[in-house]
Amino acid sequence: MPHSQTSAPRDSLAGVRLARGASPWLLPTVATAAVSLTAARARRSGRWAAVAVPATALAAGMLWFFRDPEREIAQGRVISPADGVVQSIMPWKDGRTRVAIFMSPLNVHVNRAPLAGTVTSVEHIPGGFVPAFNKESENNERVVWHFDTELGDIEMVQIAGAVARRIVPYIPQGTKVEQGERIGLIRFGSRVDIYLPEGVEVAVEVGQPTVAGVTRLDRD
Repeated sequence: MPHSQTSAPRDSLAGVRLARGASPWLLPTVATAAVSLTAARARRSGRWAAVAVPATALAAGMLWFFRDPEREIAQGRVISPADGVVQSIMPWKDGRTRVAIFMSPLNVHVNRAPLAGTVTSVEHIPGGFVPAFNKESENNERVVWHFDTELGDIEMVQIAGAVARRIVPYIPQGTKVEQGERIGLIRFGSRVDIYLPEGVEVAVEVGQPTVAGVTRLDRD
């Protein structure tokens, strides 16, 4: 049966569910907006109003970007680890198939476990910061995950983009995860690649939107 997934604790603000790891970006932005709005109203100052308008817009944008909604986790052997759009589907030399999902700044950027299993490795690899839709983004800053699952070893890669300079893993090596469990955050535009094992037929196509924990990637 589908299940509602709750995992690592999240940051919160005014009842809005926010991604864990959002506070360093959100708190200064929201504080600036609150102070400038208060000053603009109290002093009827045009200068403070000029600060308050963009600060409030930025704070609202940050709240939207760092949202972390609950999801009813779908059934299926492999589900999408990311919200976004399927950027490419590429057969790999070892028989696996790589499904690359591009995440725009408008997407939820909390990533989820594609299968239940045990995290066997979480490796941070330094690199560049070219736009995530660029082919050269394969050499970007990234975190490579491996999961021991009922389908064997599953590799997933979180890739930073031109603006995303921070990938925040939520769980360490050795952790057992449920399918759809929150495992990490990529701040701002980015990409997530997942490698489907040999023999697993891909159920999505290039250009198709995906929802983390909801969109099934494999076909029966």
